[in-house]
Amino acid sequence: MSALTDLYQEISLCRQCEIARARTRVVPGEGAENAEILFIGEAPGWHEDQQGRPFVGPAGQFLDSLLSSINLKRQQVYIANVIKCRPPDNREPLPIEIANCQKWLDKQIEIISPKIIVTLGRYSMARFFPGKSISKIHGTVQKQNGIIYFAMYHPAAALHQGNLRQVIEQDMLKLPSLLTQAQTQTETSEETATESDSQPQQLSMF
Repeated sequence: MSALTDLYQEISLCRQCEIARARTRVVPGEGAENAEILFIGEAPGWHEDQQGRPFVGPAGQFLDSLLSSINLKRQQVYIANVIKCRPPDNREPLPIEIANCQKWLDKQIEIISPKIIVTLGRYSMARFFPGKSISKIHGTVQKQNGIIYFAMYHPAAALHQGNLRQVIEQDMLKLPSLLTQAQTQTETSEETATESDSQPQQLSMF
């Protein structure tokens, strides 16, 4: 079993929040365990709760289209949410629910070790861009601990506000160059480490 599969088992047993009692299925996430790009949304909706998979409703179909626009499939990336159970009536996640699920998301990031984390919407944005407004920082990046964080509107925003669809599409088109940048930085770091290892070292006699 993979590390993610083991984690899914742990998440499926979680009952910390009241919403766990009402869920049909837990929705931990899906995708490549070695994905270079990790997308983090808000919470499962009705479709996700029924299937146990993230982003399979109308917003998910738009996300698939966005991925296709940069020649990616969802199997090549990893997709998760801030919380892993559907809130009743698709209400917004409560602070206690976000806090309870944080350890699961932290573990996913640790296992996958992505080069880029894409925040989809204000709840995942708040985790990595605290105090910021999505309308002001969408399409921008920050780098921390070797990871590039890229803020985007949630795909569902385009379904409610048609004028945001083109904005989201344009932001998505920035990802390939960001990934190239991240890959180049990784290669440079590895080359530097190799050169350092190959240098003769002075050994102490004491």
